Amino acid sequence: MPRTRQLEFNRDVIRLEALPQPVVAYGRDLESGDRVPFHRHRRAQLVYASRGVMTVTTRAASYVVPPQRAVWMPSGVDHKIDAQSDVAMRTLYIAPGEVVGLPEGVCVLQVTSLLRELIVCAVESGPRYAPDSPQSRMMSVILDQIGAQNVAALVLPIPTDLRLLRITNALNENPADRRSLDEWAANVGASKRTIGRLFNAETGMSFQAWRQQRRLLRALELLAMGERVTAVALELGYDNTSAFISMFRRCLGTTPKRYLR
Repeated sequence: MPRTRQLEFNRDVIRLEALPQPVVAYGRDLESGDRVPFHRHRRAQLVYASRGVMTVTTRAASYVVPPQRAVWMPSGVDHKIDAQSDVAMRTLYIAPGEVVGLPEGVCVLQVTSLLRELIVCAVESGPRYAPDSPQSRMMSVILDQIGAQNVAALVLPIPTDLRLLRITNALNENPADRRSLDEWAANVGASKRTIGRLFNAETGMSFQAWRQQRRLLRALELLAMGERVTAVALELGYDNTSAFISMFRRCLGTTPKRYLR
């Protein structure tokens, strides 16, 4: 994102977070390739894309946000946003006193059709509203709905060990890389046992599970940008489309086309 647009964005957010309204809605469109660099908010935040796909990254993990999903971001957490396509970003800034019963940590939430329409309506209505007004009551319903959404397993933990980072950075660049744990261990100068233990300790996943999750999240990015299932399967290193669809169904409980629909 050009520096001028970034400064305008920062000023907008500071102004919005200072408003007296307990929940403030804000809409901003991002172009493909735009990046909002690391920043934090004094309010909790629901980051939603009514169109397009984005990646939200904290210091500890990366979260892919395809359509009908949103990232819940507690206050004070450093994060950045990358637009993987043209994105219609719709954000709710929620005052500290309104987060009781809402998630305590960063997570991806599923967004029902009802919540989607409420968010879009809130943004269209503007950030300012009077207490006990129709818009105020709509915000109360939105908070209830946020607390009722299911958590989607679309997170990719980021390790801190430098040897693991060499592996995960390479797989982020090329999720189709098929090198085994033995080969990676030799590449970074450690034993297979050490690397396997570190993956579990630092990410909560085995090496194989982490790589599969990376492929899954990249698949969601590509599918949301309109790539065909066959092309996605080949780009991610699968021998055939059936193997890719089987992995996708095993992880998310449905086929790629049905998931995005």
